[in-house]
Amino acid sequence: MTKGIRITPQSEAGRGQSVDFSLAIGSTRQMCRLRTTFSTKNQALSYLQKHRAEFELAARMLLARGETEDGIVQLEMF
Repeated sequence: MTKGIRITPQSEAGRGQSVDFSLAIGSTRQMCRLRTTFSTKNQALSYLQKHRAEFELAARMLLARGETEDGIVQLEMF
């Protein structure tokens, strides 16, 4: 796994915000969800935009290992 990327267990329900993004794989798209500890969607989206390359790489690795929940790659804020 890439240095600096850490996938953590699910956070407590109701805490933080999540943002969805799609991962382009050829002509198909894979839904991904990033769960954060931020209190607002705007903060979570800003965090995703700043670290998008790392999250896309982590999502591709999880997808390659078949680690999805209901067809969605789940990522946690590090």
